[in-house]
Amino acid sequence: MCDGLRCSVGLNIIIEATESDFDALLSGIAPRDVRLVPDSPIVPADVLQMLADLANGLRPHFSPSAWMIVEGDEIVGLCSVVRIPEGGELHIGYGVAPTRQGMGAATRAVASLLAEAQRDTRISAVSAETSIDNIASQRVLERNGFQRIGERVDAQDGPVICYCVFP
Repeated sequence: MCDGLRCSVGLNIIIEATESDFDALLSGIAPRDVRLVPDSPIVPADVLQMLADLANGLRPHFSPSAWMIVEGDEIVGLCSVVRIPEGGELHIGYGVAPTRQGMGAATRAVASLLAEAQRDTRISAVSAETSIDNIASQRVLERNGFQRIGERVDAQDGPVICYCVFP
């Protein structure tokens, strides 16, 4: 179920991450009415800053551009648009705090994003890439109906598998 800013599957909710949400997270403060994972950072500080910058750069062209993954009342991860959509293709990335991995949060978050994409007339396809070595992320995409469409070598991440789904 989605209401514009929030979309949920089971106990998982994705909430649009605003500039003020990123500012709070970068300061080590929980935004809004949620709390931070107490036993590990969601992502390293440099990655969080990169995601905040990415979202701020994308927001004027495509919004929402980032979401907090919330389980119960705890922020367990982040999802984001990776680049300005072209030709109706939305390219996403996601990550979950190390201590919350393997519990289905990413799978539910991607399902929520796909539900949102189905209602958005700007989107005709959703794509993602994951490292050849990241079996868990490959399973997240496959469980959500993504099809493997190829491989490439990314300058930062090395060999990646490319996936796409038509919601």
